Formats: sequence, C-alpha cells, structure tokens
Amino acid sequence: MLKKTKVDDETATGQAGIKKKSKVPGVMITQFMEELPEGKTTPDFTRKPIALTIQEGKFAYFKAIVVGDPTPTVTWSRANGEIIFHTDVCQQKYDPTSNEHTLEFPKVAPEDADTYKCYATNEYGRAVCTVILNVIEVGFSKTKELQKIQGEDATEFRKRLKTRNPDGTREEKTMDANEKVWEILLSAEKKDYERICAEYGITDFRGMLKKLTEMKKEREEEIAQFISHIRTLKPVEVKDDDCATIELDMDLLDSGSKIFLYKDGVMVPFSKEEGEGMKHNLKQVGKKYVFTIKNLSKDDAGLYSVDVEGVNVFSTDFKVPEVDFAVKIQEVKAEEREDALFQCVLTAPMNEINWYGKSALLTNNEKHEIIVSEDKLIHKLIVRDCLPLDGGIYAAVAGIKSCNAWLVVEVEKDPAKKGKKAARKTTIAGAGNDEELLRIAKEQQERYQKEMEEKAQLAKKAQEEKELAAAAVRAKQKAEAEAKAAAKAEAKAAAKAKRAAAGKDGAVRKTKKKVAGAGADGASGATGGVVGVGAGSAAGGAAGATGGAAGATGGSGAAGSLAGAAGGGAGGAAGVGGRDGSGAAGGAGGNEGGDVEGDSEVESDEDSFEDSDEDIEGEGGGAKGREGAKEGGEKGDLGGEGEEGGEKGEGGEKGGERRKRARAGPLVPDTVIDPGVHFHAGLSDCKAIIGEAAELECKVSSEECVGIWYKDGAEIQASESLTISKEGCFHRLKIHKVTEENAGKYKFEADGRKTEAEIAVEDPPRFDKEELEAFKAPVTIKKGHKATYKLSYIGREPIKVQWYLEGEELSSEGNINIETSDGTSRLLMMKLQHKDSGEIKIKLKNVFGTIEAVSQLNVLDKPTPPMGPLEIVEASSSVIDFKWRPPKDSGGCKIQNYILERQQVGRNTWKKVGPIGPEAKYRDSDVDHGRRYCYRIRVETEMGTSEMMETEDIQAGTKAYPAPPSAPKVASAFKDCINLTWSPPADTGGTSILGYNLEKRKKGSNLWGQVNPPNEIIRGKGFAVKDVVEGMEYEFRVSAINDSGAGEFSTPSEFVFARDPKKPPGKVLDLKVTDSTYTTLSLSWNKPKDIKGEEDEAKGYFVEIRPAENTDWDRCNSNAITMTTYTVKGMKSMAMYWVRVIATNDGGEGVPQELDNYILAMPPPVRPRFTDAKIKSFMIVRAGNSARFTINFEASPWPEVTWLKDGVPVSKKVTISNAEGTSQLLIPSAERSDTGIYTIIVKNIVGQETISIEIRVTDEPKPPGPVDLDENVPGTVTISWTASPDEKRDDRLHYMVTKRDSVKRSWNTIADRIFNNKFTACNIMPGREYQFRVYAKNDMGSSKPSESAKWLIPAKKEKFTVKMPESKACDLQCPPKFLVPLKMHTAPQGYECYMSCAVKGDPTPHVTWLRNNISLNTNTNYFISNTCGVCSMLILRVGTKDTGEYKIVAENALGRAESSTKLTVRE
Repeated sequence: MLKKTKVDDETATGQAGIKKKSKVPGVMITQFMEELPEGKTTPDFTRKPIALTIQEGKFAYFKAIVVGDPTPTVTWSRANGEIIFHTDVCQQKYDPTSNEHTLEFPKVAPEDADTYKCYATNEYGRAVCTVILNVIEVGFSKTKELQKIQGEDATEFRKRLKTRNPDGTREEKTMDANEKVWEILLSAEKKDYERICAEYGITDFRGMLKKLTEMKKEREEEIAQFISHIRTLKPVEVKDDDCATIELDMDLLDSGSKIFLYKDGVMVPFSKEEGEGMKHNLKQVGKKYVFTIKNLSKDDAGLYSVDVEGVNVFSTDFKVPEVDFAVKIQEVKAEEREDALFQCVLTAPMNEINWYGKSALLTNNEKHEIIVSEDKLIHKLIVRDCLPLDGGIYAAVAGIKSCNAWLVVEVEKDPAKKGKKAARKTTIAGAGNDEELLRIAKEQQERYQKEMEEKAQLAKKAQEEKELAAAAVRAKQKAEAEAKAAAKAEAKAAAKAKRAAAGKDGAVRKTKKKVAGAGADGASGATGGVVGVGAGSAAGGAAGATGGAAGATGGSGAAGSLAGAAGGGAGGAAGVGGRDGSGAAGGAGGNEGGDVEGDSEVESDEDSFEDSDEDIEGEGGGAKGREGAKEGGEKGDLGGEGEEGGEKGEGGEKGGERRKRARAGPLVPDTVIDPGVHFHAGLSDCKAIIGEAAELECKVSSEECVGIWYKDGAEIQASESLTISKEGCFHRLKIHKVTEENAGKYKFEADGRKTEAEIAVEDPPRFDKEELEAFKAPVTIKKGHKATYKLSYIGREPIKVQWYLEGEELSSEGNINIETSDGTSRLLMMKLQHKDSGEIKIKLKNVFGTIEAVSQLNVLDKPTPPMGPLEIVEASSSVIDFKWRPPKDSGGCKIQNYILERQQVGRNTWKKVGPIGPEAKYRDSDVDHGRRYCYRIRVETEMGTSEMMETEDIQAGTKAYPAPPSAPKVASAFKDCINLTWSPPADTGGTSILGYNLEKRKKGSNLWGQVNPPNEIIRGKGFAVKDVVEGMEYEFRVSAINDSGAGEFSTPSEFVFARDPKKPPGKVLDLKVTDSTYTTLSLSWNKPKDIKGEEDEAKGYFVEIRPAENTDWDRCNSNAITMTTYTVKGMKSMAMYWVRVIATNDGGEGVPQELDNYILAMPPPVRPRFTDAKIKSFMIVRAGNSARFTINFEASPWPEVTWLKDGVPVSKKVTISNAEGTSQLLIPSAERSDTGIYTIIVKNIVGQETISIEIRVTDEPKPPGPVDLDENVPGTVTISWTASPDEKRDDRLHYMVTKRDSVKRSWNTIADRIFNNKFTACNIMPGREYQFRVYAKNDMGSSKPSESAKWLIPAKKEKFTVKMPESKACDLQCPPKFLVPLKMHTAPQGYECYMSCAVKGDPTPHVTWLRNNISLNTNTNYFISNTCGVCSMLILRVGTKDTGEYKIVAENALGRAESSTKLTVRE
C-alpha cells in the first residue's frame, strides 16, 4: 500500500537544541542557541491546554496563553493525520485582548478524538505541550445515519468508478457531476477542498472528508498493485507555446503497464512521438511522464484523468476562461541598467496571468515585478536593471491565449566605458501609454459587465420557468390529495349511516360498541403516545399512555372517551413539537385515539411541553412512528389489538400478538395535574470521583411543583450520604461522598414531566495532599549521595506508574531503583552526580485519567574553573585591572570567593593574593612599571575549591612610544633662518606628548645633526632653525617624546635653500598638443624665461583643464611635475575642454598659460581604413551552421558602421556586434535564403570605406537521378543522367564522372566540373566490363554517387604467349668492412662511456673487442653487443684503469678488418 512518509518535527539545521524545563508541568522547551541575546527569551506557556472529554455534537475548544520575546507563533497538530481547518470542522483563533490562542471544534465528532500538540515557536526556541481530546459517542445520531448512508454511497460510487472493460479501459460514457467532483477531490490538495465543495454544492464538509478518506485508502491499495511510488503531481499548466502539460512522477512496477488518458470519462488517443501530428502527446523522461495538449481551444476544457492498467492515478480539472488579449505586449528596447515594462489589457478580469521569460515561468522577486490593476484588466511585468543576458522573448499567458514580444537590451557603445559596469538608470523603457491602456480597459470592463448582466437575466428567466413548472406539479399533487381525502370522508360517512340504521337490537349493540370503541380508541391513543415517544416527545408519549390505560381498563364509554381524547390531544401536540416534522406521526396516532363514536364528543386542546434535557434527532424513528400510527389507527376498531400498532410505532417491528407491557419500577400516576409545568433546564450527565461530592440539578417552570427522584427506576429519599433539596424552581440531589454504588441513571419526575441523567463514577489516580506537599519540596544533596522519593496514591487499579528526570523516563537499572507496591511508589537514586540535577516527576495513569507531581533535585558538587577570555580593563604603570567570566557550572552552590595567586614573569614563585570575594574582577595596584604578571584563579564554594584557570601575561605600564609626527613643512625660508611646522602623531602611546626633537641634514650628506640642545626639548609644534649657511640646501626630520621616551623620526621634509624668498616664475612657452585620444590628451611646453629680480626659475608645473560647460578649473596633478610634458587622462569622449599650464617655484605660482582654442577629446581625424592584411571575398557556410564574419578597421572619430545584404539593411535575424576597431556579423542558424552579398559601410566625418563579401549558404547536394549508358561511336560510351534536385537552387552545382573496369578494379575520375547532364567516355576496350558513377558536387562537397549498370563489349580471344628472360645468380659475399669506424672518446672519471661502430661482411664476420691488445669479450665489466652489424661497448663507471687504446677486429672467411680509438679519462 502506498504511504506517505511521516516526517517528525526536527530541530532546525545548525541549532543547538538545548532542552529546558518550564514552570508549567508538561511543557517541553527546546532552546536553539547556547546563549540568548540580552532581553530575548524562548517561548513558554503560562496556560497550557487542558484535556477534554465531551459528548459528540457539542462545542469543544482548547485554550493556551504563551509568552516569549519575540512574540511566538502558535501552531497545532494532531498525532493521527492532519488538522482540517474549516468553519464546520475546526478553527484556530487568537484573541488579542486576552492573548488567548484557541483551537475550536464547532460540532465535535468521534473522528476528532486524538492527541493534539500545541507549538509556540520563535527564532530562539520552541515550546510544546500535549493534550488529549476524548469524544463520547451517543447511541443514535441522525448524522451517523447520514454518514452511514453516504459511506454506502461511496462504496457504490467506487464500484461504479471501477467498472472497466476486460482490457482495463473505462466504459465509454460521459461522467456526471457527482463522479467528477469525487475524482477531482481524490487528486486535489487539502487547501482546495473548500473551493471545490463550494463549486459543486457539497455542504456536509465533515461527511465529505470521511468519505474521501475511505476512497483514498481504497485507491492507494489499488495503485500499489502497479506503482511502487508516486511523487510530483502537477495539474494542467498552460505554456507560452500554445500547449498545456500534465506532469507526474511515478515508478511503475512493470515498465510495460498500459497508460490511458481520459477527458470527462472518454478515452483520449495520444502519441508517444513529438513529430506526429496528434493533438495529445505523452513524453517519458526517466520516471517523469508529461502529457501535452497542443493547439489549445475552448473544447479542451474538462476533467483529465490518467489511468494505469485500469486504476485511476491522477485527475485534474482544466478550465478555460473566456478571456483574450485586447492589447498584446509589444517589443521593448531598453538601454543597459534601465528598467523594461511589458503591459497588456484583457477582455475579462483575471486575478493573475502567467508571465514567461525565455520559456521560464516568472514570479515576483527582486528582478521581476508583476503588477495587476484594480479592475484586474491591466497586467504589467517590469524587468529591473536590464542586462544583455535579460534580452530575449517574453510571453504573457491568460487562460489558453498567449502573446509574446522581444526585449532588446542595447549595450553601451562608448569605448571609454567598455568593460566597466554602467550606472543604474531610473527610467523605464516601454512606458508612456498608460492613458490609452486605461481607456481600452474601461471599454472592456463596460462590455464585460454588459455580458454578465445579459447572462444573469437569462439565468433568472430560466429559474422562473423552473419554479413555475415545480409550482404546477405541487398544485396537481395537492388537488389529487384533496380529492382522495374527500372520497375517504364520504366512504366513512356512508359506513356510519349504515351502522346507525341497523336491526332491532341496535341500541344494545350501540351500548356494547361504545364500550368496545372506548377500549379500542384508548388503545389507539396509546398508539399515539408510543409514536410520540418514537418521534422525540416525552410529554406526548406520557399523555398518550394515559389515554391508553384508561381505555384498556374497560370502563364506561364516556370515561374511556375522555381519557382517550386527552391522550390523543397530548400525543398530537407532542408530535407537533418534534424538531424535523417527524412528530406528525405521533399526532396521527393520538387523534385516532380521541375519536369517540358514541353520543359523547369530547375535544381536548392541551399544550405540550418539551423536555429541555433531551436533544435527540429521530428521523428514522419518525418514519416507523408514522407506520405504527397508521397500523394502530386501522386496528383501533378491533379493540385490544390496537396494542400491536403501539408496539410498532415505538420503533419495534414486532406485532400480531397480544402482549402485556411490563413497567419498570413502581406504578406512578401519569395524570397531568398542571399542564403548564415544564422544565426550563433538565438534568445533565456528570462524572463523579470516588470520595468527592456530586450534584444533579434541574429547573422547572413553577416554584410550587413537587417532584420525586429515582435511581435506576427506584425512588430514593434523603439520607446521611444523600441530600435532596428544593430552592425556588431549582431541585437538587447532592451525594456528599461518592462511592461505586452511586453510579447509575437518575430521574426526576414532577407533575408527569421527567428528566434523566447519568452519574458515571470514576476513580482516577490521586495523591495524598500532605505527602504531595512534602514531595514538592526541593531536595538538595551532595555528590555521591543518594536521594529517595516516596509518594502514596489511591485510584482504580491497574495504575501505571512512571518516573521522569528532566522529561526522560526512568527505569530500574544501574544506580536507579523504582519500587511500586499497593498504593505507594518509591524512587531511589544512588551515587548521584551534579548532571543528575533537574526536575523529578511522577506520573500516574489509569482508565479514568492521569495525574502528575513534580519535585526538584539539586546535586551539589565542586565548581568548574572560571572561564576566559580575560578582559583587561586597565594595564598602566601603577595598576592592572582585569575581569573574567564566572564558571560554567558552580556545582549548584553560591560562589563564596575567588582565590588568586600572582607570579611575576621570570620568577618561579607564586604569591597568594588571597580571597577577593564573589565578584569576577580584580584590581592589582602592587605592580612595577613595565613588569609582566601572570595570575591563577580558583572558585571557592561550600563544596570546595575548583581547578585553577591560569591567565596570559599582563604587562604593567607597557613602554608605548609615540608614532612619528608628520613631515616638517617649511613655513618660510631666509638666508639666515628657516621656519618649520609639523603636526603631532596620531598615536601618542597612551600618554601625553612631552615635546619634540628636531634634526637637520645638508643635501649630499649622510649625517643628521640635532638642532635643539639634548637637554632642551621643543615644546611647540614649530621651530625657527637659525644655524644655517646661506645658499646651502637642507632637509629636516622630527620625533615625538612621551613618558616612555622618544619615538621614531618622521619622514624628512623637502629640501629647502637657506636664502631669501624667490619671485614667482613667468608663463610657460610654446604650449601645444602633441597627441590626443578619446580619453587622453598629451601636452608639451618650454620653461619660462628667468628674469632676475622679476621672474625666477620655475621648479615645477601644474596642468589644469576646464570642460566647456563649466567655469571651474580642475587641477590634473596634485604635486608639481618637473617635466615639460604631461598626459591628461580620464577625459570624456568628444567633449570640449580648455587647457592651461602654471609654472611654480618656492616664490609661488606664476601666471597661467592657456591654449588658444578649446580641445576635442578625440584622436586626430583618420579616414576609415580596413586593417586586415587579407580579407576574404567569398565564404561558404553549411545550412544550419552559424556564419560569422569579422572586419577590423581604424577610424577617427568613432565611425558609424552599417551592414547591407544585397543593398538593403540586414534582417533582425542577423546579429551585428560592434566594438572598438572591429565589427562582427553573425547569422545564428544559416539558411539558403541567407545567401547573398553582404556589404559593410564604415563612415565618419572624414570619409567612408566599404567592402563586400559573398556568403553562400548551401548543403551537401542530393545525388543525381538514374544513369543511362549508350554507344554511339565504337570505342566510346555516352553517359547521361537525370539532374540532381538541387541543380535549380545552386548555380554552382556541377557533376563528376568516375569509371571502373574489370581489370584495374579501382575507380578513376574521368571527368569533373560538368555543368550539363551528359558525358562521352573514350578508349572503351572490347572484352572489358565497365561501370560508371556520377556525383553531384558544389562548394560544400559531393553527394552520394548514382551508379550505372555494367557495360561490356565482347572481344575475340587470341592465344597469349609469355617469354620469360633468363636470370643470373647474384653473389653478395664480401670481406669485412667498417662502414662507421670508432671515434675518439674523453670521459670524466666516474661517468659511463659508450663506443659504437658499424661493420658489414658476408658471411657475417666475428667481432672481437680489445684494450691494449687484450680481449674484452669475456670481461664482465664491459657490456658488448652486436646487432645487425652495429657493434657497441658500454663502460658503466670509467676509471683511470680504463685509459688506453681500444680496438675492434672483424673476421670472416674472406678477410679481416680493424678499427681503433683511444679513451682519455678526465679527473
């Protein structure tokens, strides 16, 4: 059977999940982090829900009050299944005035009985508590009967749904509305239940849920036979390509299982190949199945069902709204970083439509914003911050209608901004036609309202016609009923007249008949009374019974008639009092009883009273009551046999025999003394606990009324244990101390009126109050000791006893022992540790309830060490002040003291500082400046002292030197004095600055000399240096001094001459522009003239620019430059600037020199020119591939680039990409129609340049047709063939002919580049078999060949003679000869040496290696080889002993050869 996996509620990922105790018993708190921020708390309950036991049909609710910061969110769940939130089933509410969260059940039902959990959650934790709801079922319920009938209907409906053909397909018939709604509900989500029920007119929501649960269970069992798992079930979704899809993921047990698709119960054929032209298609990708409906129309609306092997798996209702686009979305061109707006207008209101971007569904997020107008007609999509990647096709889908448009994002063309992120723009592309859209939307809204009014009028007219037809049917039925009643009355009158005119003894018979009639009518009255009971009225039943008793006594006719009439009236009134009209049956019986056929006619018109304690619906009983009344009335004329009708009217279907009715308890007169007495409030069932008091109370309408109490039918009187009291209209029965004997059914009867209730005696577990108070007192013990808890209890056995520690159940194992005897439970915990501290709880449970008691266990232990890190408050030369964190666990005790020890770093001894109190801080004033100290800290409690925590080293008054001041600045300079100033350092070292030291140095020297005397520091931030030599150049530096000493020196000042101030320089000469680009400008100038006494020599220059639209000059260089050239950067392309240069020296700045004219930020004008060395003029592209052509050029200013195809602009399909100095043409997927001559035009203000390229889009040609052979001239063959189908489309197509004969057996080309369909082959020799192939060729390649038949010309055979020349034997023998001799070798000592040579000879010569004429062939220190005449020798490690002459000798039978060399070894 398929089952959903139940996922337990888990702690969020990354959360600590620390369990905490709550002050409210039964509440578990989970904290998500170890430490909470200040002021924040986890959720908790101040009032938790209370368990509830209630009768079905009543109003039930749970209440909870929660606290926490931030305010927690409250949710509810149940153990079995999910809570269905519906106004008729269950509602969750919150009252802000009382802060109460409630879960309400308007009419609680047995299926609501369960264990419920209430969760309170915020970001720091979660609190949860559990509560039980018990529902008491009543004996008979109309709702149950209806549900039973509906259950039978559900079974019948499932049987109808499962009616299949032998091959698993459904019967060919259209589904009705009832079948549709259940199939939709089986596959719908729970959130859609209410909408579906409202749409199909289902009012009994709870009954629907029960029926649906049974159907789902049955369907899951059926599905499990063919499917192992089923997952994603997506309803019909309309796409932007005019199709709709249904998606589902399922694992089939048999991959060959048949899958069927139905629409409204009728099978729909579908294909599994996308290429086929069917409307419905199934595509399978792995375990995903996608049904596609193409070419959507209104006829496609309906219920679609997917079946597997005859079992319904999934159903979805596809609705097609009557809507279209009045205004479709239009193409939008947006600049980069600009917003783009698409908008459309619908013909009918819709809450939302689907937006697609590049075939992906879009939702509201930071990138996309979807807006709907108030009238639901105008829909907008805003694409924020458009980038090139956002370009593409966007679509809007409303119902089955769709429209799409392009979003074109224009990239910034400015080369200066290439590679930089453009600035965000606030404009919106595509906006501006809002007024037009509003006008169209208003017209559509008026048209839509007019259509709706017309439809409403048609519907109203149809309803009126339907009502008129129903009224006519009712009038006809009424007339027929009246005619039938009149005929019956006439027949009855005729029978009565016939009896009145009887024989002579008529008077005697009449007297007897009165008596008999009284008895019969009395019995009939009893029948009415009994029927009244069945119909739901106790009062009517009592009155009817009175008439029956009187009639049965057989008294006088008048008495019987009177009692019968009274019983009949009461019965009739009681019948009228029934809730649903079923009481009419009782009335019928009563009236028959009151019909007296004698001379006396008694009419009774008494009121009936409703017992307020009874709340019973009796539709079924009413039906039987009517049947009994009818039978009883008919048999009333037969005297005592009317009893049978009464029996049947009461609900039993036995009859036909005369029976005596036994009455339970003593006979109580049922005569109604005061018909006006009735109950305002009846008795109510109650539960009583043994040993406690119980009370029953009712209220009647009269204070003078006296009543009697009964228990189980027996009258009861007041006693010591029972008190009966009356207070005004209230009557009470109080049991002082309830026992088991007090359980039963209690009845109060007053003046013929009755009310009943039942006392259910319960014996839940209970604790002794004194022992409970002692148990609640916290228990504190030391580590290693034992703790004992003992508690007595009473209650009905069996009682389940459970002990808990911090929410975890304990059992007898290890150091825990649990003993439970009669009425007592004892918990013994031995060898306790501090971790065992926590909440101790005992829980008792039996069939009547549960009770808990909570105590606290505190196990004392030594504290843990204090915690770091250490926080240093102050560390000066005279004091060290620091803090630390208290221990993580104080062992359950209060901290008495912290014990400190101190050690000076570098020494071995520790000095005890002593207890310092419970505060985690210490201030040590007994320190030496600059010394480092280390501390040990312990915690002291009543349980002992903790382990120590050792701190890091702390320095007292660290020597913090000041940072360097700023570089000295020259305030003024003269030949005998230089005035300096500087700024103090930003870091003073923690103390105040005492003064400064100043040093100077001559230019070219490495020695610094102090300016101020060593014992006289400079107190100010400036100084006048007088110890200077005129004409000399100096630089200065300064250092700051604090308590720790002098810090580092500053950076040196600029060099300054000891001389009187200079005059400012004059204007620069020959200022001109040497080069320019779109962003830079290069300048050059000459030095200004040096006029003694007026204008001194310039030391540097400043360059300033000013945009033409501004009046302020901007300085390009912050520091003066010494060069007479400068390049200005960061200019705006094609902008106008004014430029000037200012010379400066120690005397100040000179007069600025400006350029005569403004400057444009652009390169020097250059006519467009193509820079590629070789440019193709012809390109061949295979059809379907992309065609890309790039042109490089140079031009200034930036040119305008245009591409043409055959003299006209290129189509939108072609992508043009322009960048600095290059342009690219791209055809994404080339077609033959893209063939043509493409021309690029590069144009600027200087001129223009063009170049063309022919792009031919083609494909491999198709082969030519059949090949024919013909011999017109002997020795030749004419080959002809049918043209290739591509010949007309490709003017460059030609043919190639190849030949193969029976001798060479290979194909040879005999002709190529043939532009007609015929060729004559020559040199055809008789006797050979020929075959020809013809290929079609173009620029892309050649086609497959078309092959001819074989061609053969017979030849006369002649005798063939072969003469073989005589051959001479070849002698290859030769003496040995060295082809490659040995070479001289010089090798380092310790390295390897390799010698080789090549020798030939036949027969193969024998080779011998010699060193100093001694053979080496047998020496293992040398590796000698001879392969195919190549002789080699290898010496692995060369030594001095290897020095000498090496010789190789080759010998065979024909001679001998030698080759020698020398080996020299280097050290």
